[in-house]
Amino acid sequence: MILDADFLKEIAKAPVEKRAITNHRVLNEAFDYSKPSSFSRGMRIDLNGIAILLISGTASIDEHGRSIHIGDFCAQTRRTFQNITGLLEAEGASWKDVVRTTCYLRDIERDYTAFNQERTAFYEEQELDPLPASTGIQAILCRPELLIEIEAIAMFRTEPDPADAP
Repeated sequence: MILDADFLKEIAKAPVEKRAITNHRVLNEAFDYSKPSSFSRGMRIDLNGIAILLISGTASIDEHGRSIHIGDFCAQTRRTFQNITGLLEAEGASWKDVVRTTCYLRDIERDYTAFNQERTAFYEEQELDPLPASTGIQAILCRPELLIEIEAIAMFRTEPDPADAP
């Protein structure tokens, strides 16, 4: 199949397909908070047979928008991973598709050891190899009771890889 230059130019001008990611079984929408916030839980971008999921900063929030496990860093970390898992699953993805995380800890000096233990255990449960690229940052989070927030980027094929064809 030969593609002419005009057709290729039109493809290049076409908008990138994107849509919000949701999973109301684990997380409500930020605009439903008692103090509404203007962001999507994540965005899905589809590019020529590849899906990219950009998961917004996610924390220990329940399906009603309430902070949970207040004061328990390890429980907050586990709920954060659970929430991200739910968002990934809503798009047909898993942690095996995650290529990068950014991890925000309220007190990195106090909590990093516990964080790394929880993350390592979770990644072992998920049988991840290789592990996602990651950055850890100390930050003041959007709610004073939150001790951790994680962003994630996942990528996966939505169409078979032509290189795998017989």
